[in-house]
This record gives sequence, structure tokens and C-alpha cells, in this order.
Amino acid sequence: MNELPHVAIDVPSELSPIEALGVFASEPNSFILSSGLNTGSGWQYSFAGTRPFLVFRSKGKETEVTTDSLKKKIVGNPFDILKEILAKYKDASASPFPLFPGVAVGYFGYGLSSHIEELPITAVDDLALPDCYLCFYDTIITFDQLNRKIQLYSSRLSGGETISSEEVGEKLHQAKIRERNIHTFSKKESPSIISNFQKEDYLQAIVRAKDYIDRSDIYQINLSQRLMMKAGIPPFELYRRLCILNPSPFASFLNFEGISVVGSSPERFLRLRNREVETSPMKGTRPRGESAREDKKLEKELLSSEKEKAELIMIVDLERNDLGRVCEYGSVRVKESRNIEKYATVFQTTATIIGTLREDKDAIDLLRASFPGGSVTGVPKVRAMELIDELEPTQRSVYTGAIGYISFTGEIDLNIAIRTFLIKNERAYFQVGGGIVADSEPEAEYEETLTKARALIQVLTEVTEAQRHKGTKKPKL
Repeated sequence: MNELPHVAIDVPSELSPIEALGVFASEPNSFILSSGLNTGSGWQYSFAGTRPFLVFRSKGKETEVTTDSLKKKIVGNPFDILKEILAKYKDASASPFPLFPGVAVGYFGYGLSSHIEELPITAVDDLALPDCYLCFYDTIITFDQLNRKIQLYSSRLSGGETISSEEVGEKLHQAKIRERNIHTFSKKESPSIISNFQKEDYLQAIVRAKDYIDRSDIYQINLSQRLMMKAGIPPFELYRRLCILNPSPFASFLNFEGISVVGSSPERFLRLRNREVETSPMKGTRPRGESAREDKKLEKELLSSEKEKAELIMIVDLERNDLGRVCEYGSVRVKESRNIEKYATVFQTTATIIGTLREDKDAIDLLRASFPGGSVTGVPKVRAMELIDELEPTQRSVYTGAIGYISFTGEIDLNIAIRTFLIKNERAYFQVGGGIVADSEPEAEYEETLTKARALIQVLTEVTEAQRHKGTKKPKL
């Protein structure tokens, strides 16, 4: 294996992994992908990057590609354009981590589904964000959580400006001595939250969805409401709090031009490595209890629910079908049929499906075959997406798309964009939903969305209180 040039830098013991990774978080087009912080997942490394050599943004049929020397607009299918660009940087070299020798990091918004299927677009696009926003990096910062070392890897594929080890060391030193305004408060006022649905309208949307189910148009559909809070919230502080208060396997921070994306997703959408594919859809939710005894009762209730079990089985069948379009015949199978996972405010059940990608297919082909995830659309997928456009008042934007990376070696790791904040123009947006089936109770489904929102609202409350009391010295988290 040809080892990439890299430098190891010790991390001051005073700094948490989040703070160490965040030394470049204020720079435009920077990212952090941290898998397993505070979750006990056993994953050793997290990644960060800044100063991309290429930025890829698409909206509708128009894609803008920006480098240090040019800005080019291309009309066409963004998946085709992305595939062509990635081919220019394709590198089959062995590497110590999946993100090397280069990687495209960002989000694939839900709206990209219209480039895969013929779908109506009638919901209001009030956020007007790119459908896809990816930054290409040839220098990556890794954080070794076990050995508390930052390593700086650079392939210098672009030949452009990159980060020096001296600069990283200086930023770590400044982070160590900087007075941080991180507070805890015994009394918190919940921020004012506005939904894109009135409660009565959301309940009516569920009733209409059930009518379509009764007519056998669909068997299941994911409906959601979007919540918004007006506040000047520092995106990285929001990310820090989210990792602490709602830890999950797939935490993400994207500080992109005009938009920050802060996520704490529990659900893996797609992983491709060495041509082995994995997807882990999530269906079935119960709130966490107030005590260990109540926790156990609610966990048992979730596992014994025939409704929740049937929902997950439907989605597993859908995902198997999606993977079967691009995987080797006979390779797609259910590795785990139903597991329960515990998070800060909810229990959820998941399954895992695996397969082997065909030799004539690549990461973009896999993405096209599977996008968006079945757990956040419905069954059958295309008809469910048509009805989502009809029943939800605003376009989903990043929500229920995917966040993560595609490496230049052809590997991919993406999570479903749920439990995710969008920060734009001093407004924080987040969306929560649930699966509707024939025997769904509208009031219970509405309450499930609020259960999922609890941890996110708590994070917003913490951050807004910290901003109000900025400068008051309190014990740090």
C-alpha cells in the first residue's frame, strides 16, 4: 500500500473531540463527520475538512461547478454530471481510510428524486436551497478518538492551497486557551417554534393519506411537518450541543455558503466499500421512559407491536428490491431483520440489508437505484412521493435526502437526513415525521412527531439560553 503523506498532531487533553474537530468549523465550505461520538459504537475515527478545491451545486437541471480558477454552469441531469466529474478523480489506490486520497462531502437533497422519477413539483420551495451541495477535498483532518491524535492527510491532487500541520497546531492551541461561553442552566424557556402545518391540517393530511391506503393507491407513506425557530444561532454551537444531548451514530456539520446543516441521524442510508453494499432502514418508534422500569415496558411494547413490525417488513422488501437493481443476482439478503436501538428520547427498530454491487455499476448507480430511502417515503415509493408532494405544503429540501461522502476510490457512506437542522438567515429549520399505514391513529401519529422533536427542541433551548447569558461563567459541559 502506498501510504499518503500525513502528519500526526497531539490533541491537548483539555479539548473534547468535538472541539478538536471544530478548529476550522468557522471557515466556509468546511465539514465534520463524526461517527460514534458518545454512542459507544466503537468507531475510532472522525473526519473534518476545509478549503475544497471544487464545489458542486445543483438546482433543477442546472449545475454550478466552482474551482479556484473557474465557475462553470452545466445544464443536464446532476447525477450524470457528478458521475463525469468523479471519473476525473477516480483512484484505485489503497488507502488507510475510506475518505482518501480524496472525497466529495455534502448533502443530496430530497428534490434530486425528480431526476430519477417523473414526479410532480407543486409544494412551495420557500427555502430555495441547492438540491445537491458537495465539496471536493484532497486534504482531510482525522481525529483518532482512542489515541487523541489529529492526523493531517493530503494527496495534493488539486495542487492548490492546503492546510499545514503548523496551522492545525496553532488552531488547537488557540482553542485550548480560548474562553468558551458554554453554559448549563437549571431553568430553560422553550423557544418559540412555528410549524408549516396547523395541527388540524396535519391530522387531516393523515386522514387523506389513509384514504389513499384504503383505495390501495399506497400501503404506507411517510408524512412530516417542518418546524422553525427564529434566532441567531451559531451553527457550530448547535452541533456541539446536539452531539452532547442527542448522540447518534451519524453526526454531521456542513458549514456551506448560505446554509449550515447540523445533523444527528440515527439511520444509515447506504454504505459501499469493496463493492459490498449495506442499508439499514429504521421503522417503529416509542418514547423513552422516565425510569428504567418504564423504559423496559416501552421497549417490550415496541417489539411486540404488529403494526410496527409490518411497517418495517414492507420497507425491507422495498429496499431489497432497490438493491437488487444494481447488485449481483442472489447477493441481496436480510442480515438483521429487526433490532431495537436506544437514543436520548426514543426507541426505534431497524433492519439491515446487504448485497454485492455488480462490476458494471458504481456509487452513483447505487445512489440512483436507492434514492431517496424507502423508510422516509413509503410503499410503493414513486406513488408515495407523488402524494408527499400533494399532502405536505413545502418542499423537503435537505430533509430525508442523504448526508455523507463519496470517495475518489468509489466508496460511499451516507445517512438519512433526519434529526437534522438547516440554518439559514438566522432561522433554524428541522423536520419530523412518521409512517402512516391503514390502522394509524392520526392523533398518535401527530404525537410521535412531537416525540421525535423533543431532543431537537431541547438542543435549541440550550443554545438560545447560552446566547442570552453569554459572558456569564457557568460550569462547562
